[in-house]
Amino acid sequence: MRYSFEEYTLDTNLRELRCGTVIISVTPQVFDLLDYLIRNRERVVRKDDLINAVWNGRIVSDAALTTRLNAARSAIGDTGEKQCLIKTLPRKGFRFVGTVREDDGGNAEPPGSAANGGMTPDHTLAPRLSIVVLPFTNVSSDPEQDYFVDGITESLTTDLSRIDGSFVIGRHTAFTYKDKAFDLKKVGRELNVRYALEGSVQRSGNQLRVNVQLIDAESGNHLWAERFDKSVTDLFDMQDEIVCRLANTVDDALLVAEARRSERSLHPDATDLEFLGRASFNKGQTLENLTEARGFFERALALESSHVRALIGIALVDMAIGNGLVPDDRTARFTTAEATLIKALSLAPESAAAHAYLGIAKISTNRGVEGIAECEHALALDRNLAYAHACIGLGKLYTGRAAETEAHIQEALRLSPRDANAYYWIMFLGTAKILIRADAEAVVWLRRSIDGNRNLPFTHFALAAALAHLGLLDEARAALQAGLALFPSYTLRRFRNGALSNNPTYLAERERIYEGLRLVGLPEG
Repeated sequence: MRYSFEEYTLDTNLRELRCGTVIISVTPQVFDLLDYLIRNRERVVRKDDLINAVWNGRIVSDAALTTRLNAARSAIGDTGEKQCLIKTLPRKGFRFVGTVREDDGGNAEPPGSAANGGMTPDHTLAPRLSIVVLPFTNVSSDPEQDYFVDGITESLTTDLSRIDGSFVIGRHTAFTYKDKAFDLKKVGRELNVRYALEGSVQRSGNQLRVNVQLIDAESGNHLWAERFDKSVTDLFDMQDEIVCRLANTVDDALLVAEARRSERSLHPDATDLEFLGRASFNKGQTLENLTEARGFFERALALESSHVRALIGIALVDMAIGNGLVPDDRTARFTTAEATLIKALSLAPESAAAHAYLGIAKISTNRGVEGIAECEHALALDRNLAYAHACIGLGKLYTGRAAETEAHIQEALRLSPRDANAYYWIMFLGTAKILIRADAEAVVWLRRSIDGNRNLPFTHFALAAALAHLGLLDEARAALQAGLALFPSYTLRRFRNGALSNNPTYLAERERIYEGLRLVGLPEG
């Protein structure tokens, strides 16, 4: 069948989308989404109908669905704002509202014919970030532990589905493999997924051991493995912690795996480039890495202007440069980042990541209460966002509640103990400790942050202030010099004028850092 609308043609025999005579490159999911909406244009299509038709009932996050809808709109010259062809009806669904002409394709050659070179397009390529959580194995001697083991499998399936752009096989399908011998590569082909997660749980007395492996379902290669050893207290609390930590770790492992795939692509698309940008960002927040990341995100947006995760990536680069590298254009960086995040949310209103990062932007620009609310909204959408917890802790610091910061940072570290950005969170806590006069604890936390990243000047300055208050002036001077090596023009005046909140309690507490830096000899400026 051939559907024509405006200057576009969707040919379901050739599986081609054309604008005039030009073929528009779209992913199989975007093509199928357009096909389904057009064929059902006489009615409003519910979200569940669309997912069942296009993704065969896999669990698909709202953010992933929104990204594909926006990609479909972009391919046919529509936008989320105009909605001239694909209309979203809040709380109802979606409808194709363009005028469509149909024909049966006339004499068009079918795929696989001689005229088509005998080649049949491959429509079974597994989607990116597609994964099945196979039922974990109970290797304990106690069969009553099965409920706990199955609970981990089910909860992890739900939590992984919250990863932006993920395609997770539903638990009912996954559980058909329970207690059966299977070949992982065959499972990958049967379910059309790239990855499989499998694990085992063993309980011995009051000790619990969980082993987990992430496997490339196409090659059978092991990509990542982790072992958790915990003392048993409350099984449900433990299940929650294991699942949250696994979801964060698997998210990172999938990103690395997808970035490696993207590096091998001869013709990277927008999502390939976005993965490469995220991988560059996670190498470490130096100007070189951030510039490389921005380049990938900008190339992704040049191919797909509505790519939500690439927009978020651009905003993250601006905020990282604004916060970490202390430029003179900090305000402009954050203003630009906030505008980019607002655009991302206009395309994907339920993006937990966009809400969390918008919260960070607000917290960092003297709107702590608003920023905390954005991060809390993000956590309501995705409970695993460790950085949202950390930034609530920062927001508490800026709103005069520094004593509450530690609980939020500890929760972030509990959820993602090996997070690439943990040094930021630990620096927030070290700073909070100075404000509440716990200088010895501040020194421990700030040194731990520096061990994670020695390139943030303010961490060194904060350490110098804490050491000065403890009377350790030689160590304080060494910390000050380390900070000045990174930021030679830093002065007391610059510190005083650089407060990121006008909250009176925060400003009064912040004077302790000023006084510590004065004691250790930071120039007045």
